[in-house]
Amino acid sequence: MVIVDTSVWIDVLRDGTGRERNALVTFVGDLEIVLTRFTQLELLQGTRDEREWGLLHESLETQTYAEARSSTWPDAARIYFDLRRLGNTVRSPIDCCIAQIAIDHGYLLLHRDRDFEQVAKIRPLRQSRLKQ
Repeated sequence: MVIVDTSVWIDVLRDGTGRERNALVTFVGDLEIVLTRFTQLELLQGTRDEREWGLLHESLETQTYAEARSSTWPDAARIYFDLRRLGNTVRSPIDCCIAQIAIDHGYLLLHRDRDFEQVAKIRPLRQSRLKQ
């Protein structure tokens, strides 16, 4: 299983050439793709109009989601706290939540966001940056 982060989906959805989609499909292969509710939130908030909102919402409703656990929240906060104490402030606490969900489920996290690389330095986060 692989969690595909918003940072990848944005590139896939915006690319009219199909190269980004091909890069994703090639990387994922036979792995099952899952999302987090944070990806659902981030993608929907970035829609341009009602039509786009409706199409994307309908598509996202059919996806599989890796859900947070009650321990996800304090564990994610601890990631942020630990990184900040080391002088590596994460730009978004949402990234800490996504990373913790991936850790909780033992899933690979596919992204294009340097925050996850910082998290992997202090936690057992299985992560990979999708190449362009």
